[in-house]
Amino acid sequence: MTQKILRVDMGKGTLNYEDVPEKYRRLGGRALTSKMISDEVPPNAHPLGPNNKLIFAPGIVTGTGSPNSGRISAGAKSPLTGGIKESNAGTPFAKTLAQKGIKALVIEGKAKKDKYYILKLGNDGEELVEADDYLGMGLYKAYDKLHEEFGDNIEITGVGIAGELGAANAGISYTDPEGMSSRYSGRGGLGAVMASRGIKFIVIEEPEEDKIEIKDKETFDKGRKKLAKALSEHDVTKKGGALYSYGTSVLINIINESGGLPQRNFSEGSDDRSAQVSGERKAEEIKKRGGVRPHKCSPSCIIRCSEIWTKEDGKDPVGVLEYESVWALGPNCGIYDLDVIGELNRACNDLGMDTIEAGNTIAVAMEGGLLDFGDGEGALKLMDEIYNKTALGRILANGAEYTGRAFGVDRIPTVKGQAMPAYDPRPIKGIGVTYATSPMGADHTAGYAIAPEIMGVGGEADPFDIKKGELSKSLQRATAAIDSAGYCLFIAFAILDIEEGLEGVVDTVNGVLGTDYSIEDVMNFGKQVLETEREFNKRAGFSKEDDRLPEFMIKEELPPHNVVFDVPDEELDSVWED
Repeated sequence: MTQKILRVDMGKGTLNYEDVPEKYRRLGGRALTSKMISDEVPPNAHPLGPNNKLIFAPGIVTGTGSPNSGRISAGAKSPLTGGIKESNAGTPFAKTLAQKGIKALVIEGKAKKDKYYILKLGNDGEELVEADDYLGMGLYKAYDKLHEEFGDNIEITGVGIAGELGAANAGISYTDPEGMSSRYSGRGGLGAVMASRGIKFIVIEEPEEDKIEIKDKETFDKGRKKLAKALSEHDVTKKGGALYSYGTSVLINIINESGGLPQRNFSEGSDDRSAQVSGERKAEEIKKRGGVRPHKCSPSCIIRCSEIWTKEDGKDPVGVLEYESVWALGPNCGIYDLDVIGELNRACNDLGMDTIEAGNTIAVAMEGGLLDFGDGEGALKLMDEIYNKTALGRILANGAEYTGRAFGVDRIPTVKGQAMPAYDPRPIKGIGVTYATSPMGADHTAGYAIAPEIMGVGGEADPFDIKKGELSKSLQRATAAIDSAGYCLFIAFAILDIEEGLEGVVDTVNGVLGTDYSIEDVMNFGKQVLETEREFNKRAGFSKEDDRLPEFMIKEELPPHNVVFDVPDEELDSVWED
């Protein structure tokens, strides 16, 4: 049951399995994608050119049944940031790829211009099938059609119209447990990389035999039980807890009350109307409409923070409306209507776009005078521009920074070209340090300082304190390790507070690999991942001057606390000092 690397060369039209080199055997997820990109992609390669590669890698424990282990990493050189990128998702596709014995799926080379294929990974072999009938089709309809063509016993990943445009905000969509297009490796434009290879969809059949090998089952089972116990006891992750009851949007009211929920393109930090789109309000609506809440994004999830949002009549399910999506498409655009936000989210899922980048793009377009803040109908019409592949649609599909430049906007909330998520860094300094210094660009999941700064998880930190380099550094290392193991980031809430849960994570990794890693070893492992990514970015031309926040956040006070981002450059630089 030896795992293999599957290489698909779209220039040659070949599919070949390879043995896993020794240097990759103990890697998985983010560690594997970043290491392979660093080894195989020239740092000066054009992200959409022939020398970039797209690599999918399940985590070390993905597919094993350990709780919340259904994660997959996608990696490439990013069209959005110009640096290395790993984008993570929870989906049944991850489990299926792992159980098929594929440690890494490498998409390289380029098909002939404007030629697209479906990569079918069946139990009777692998093949490339022409995908012409799917071009220009929304992903909800496309996924239904793919199930009709290939059967119900499949999982799908694919790219939408945004990918066909080669847009820097094109994400990679995966099926959720219901088979819909609602799970995403959204950030960094990796959907454009996938489309530029000539791959429109990957269809994978549920394997007849589970090829995952657990080398020390006793240690694995011991760890699995420890982690499950910690998750079931922690207030954030337990059944009936915050995430279970209200999903990630439970944070809307919390962050709004802290003064750090960006409103109208990061011009204010709170607005009483935000309560209209809160997790509590959304849960009430889902119950009335006959949607699903709670819900799991992948088979092993026990936190169950996901959901299925529908229209008022219970029809046209969207999938989950995450906190980041609700904020980006809602308050950040001055929109406080869950139905409008739901339709904007549906359009993003259907077009194959990251909701965080899309919401920031609309807000920047509003700042540039294209439409007024709060104009939900106008925002939906902007999505039509992308569907119709107009010149304006192409600008919008390339993200916030590109759109800001096109419309002469000087308040553009990006780092390394990537738009900021739903926490303003001026009153929450630690998350700002992560935004600035992560190799990934502005990304809350790279080092979630919100846990200690706002939620009191993993200790308590004053959000206004400017000494946050050490906090961000340790959280970035821990996150890189979690992403590589194949666990959902939300296990961090429990393992930061319950040491037995952290021991469980290490035990499960040791059980799968047959290793004897300690907790300290795992943190060092995360450090090595970050160093690999940092080194690639350096070779691509990045320097410490790129580890900075936008000028307007350093100069412009944010109400209601009327603070600026005043973390010194020396503190930012300390993240990369040992």
